[in-house]
Amino acid sequence: MKYYLISGEASGDLHGAGLVEELHRQDETASVRAWGGEKIEAAGADLVRHYRDLAFMGFLEVAKNIKTILNNLRFCKQDILEFDPDALVLIDYPGFNMRIARWASKMEIPVMYYISPQVWAWNVKRVFKLKRDVKRLFVILPFEKEFFASFGMDVHYVGHPLKNVIDEYRHSHPSTHTGEQTVALLPGSRRQEITQMLPVFINVALQHTGYQFRIARAPAIETSFYTQFIPPNAANIRMNDGNTYALLNQAIAAITTSGTATLETALFRVPQVVCYKGNRISFELAKRLVRVPFISLVNLIAGREVVRELIQSDLHEQSLNREFSEILTGSKRDEQVRAYELIHEKLTHHGSPPEEVAKEIIHYLESR
Repeated sequence: MKYYLISGEASGDLHGAGLVEELHRQDETASVRAWGGEKIEAAGADLVRHYRDLAFMGFLEVAKNIKTILNNLRFCKQDILEFDPDALVLIDYPGFNMRIARWASKMEIPVMYYISPQVWAWNVKRVFKLKRDVKRLFVILPFEKEFFASFGMDVHYVGHPLKNVIDEYRHSHPSTHTGEQTVALLPGSRRQEITQMLPVFINVALQHTGYQFRIARAPAIETSFYTQFIPPNAANIRMNDGNTYALLNQAIAAITTSGTATLETALFRVPQVVCYKGNRISFELAKRLVRVPFISLVNLIAGREVVRELIQSDLHEQSLNREFSEILTGSKRDEQVRAYELIHEKLTHHGSPPEEVAKEIIHYLESR
């Protein structure tokens, strides 16, 4: 059978890769065409567009790039028609994917959604669009199943794919803490995020010369984009030589941009401060729509503040330095690590999420 996947971010590329591998494993005839990145391509998909060309963050940024987005939508629809897939599989990336879902549903192409849009966070009315356009919805957060069920949707909770991936990594790579006091800096996966976050992260790092700060590079962004922000005399700040998981496996603390990285950091049991700053107009618009008390996955899963969130005007050198110092040596450090264990338990789910999703998709198609 033929499968068309669309992911628009680094996290979607990671989760999509696992699904592509499972589709090939469970369906020997599988042909997969996808939007994503190196991981999805390496897993066996024919890569159509790279996510680095799709990542527009915030209302204002979307407005500025509306022509490119509309061109991508037109191209995507035409490419889907030419490929003629048995199923369209969407992975997160709701601004783009929900528009494609509406179109595909009208074209009678079965739509599967893996990693649901966070409609519970803002614009709850979108749940009715998902109910109308999506044949199978796969959710990865424990509270999402109950939320969608309250709207009469039959959803599949498959567990969070990051938990299995990180559990396996930690099992095969025993913690590598050395005499070096390493701190991970995770400034995001988009250029806009990095430009906003990294200068503040670096200013704080320069005040802690007894620690070695390592910047995690997003796969789709060149090293030179990061190094332009590092002062020549910053002897304790370097780019990370290797993957982010290797860095987190040896880190004693982290400063993290809100996103998937906050949960990855928690699953590695690394104390962290979570940061976010975006375009002011985009932030003010978003603030009026958001319906949840936290922005980090860690706090949302825990249902309380586990990690400190410094958002927009609260994020500056003084506030970040204060909160960072607390997780280095203060009581917050031990409190976070204890809370991480509870989050780990909440996310425990038997089986492999990609395996379960692939099985359900194939079963649906074979039963039609």
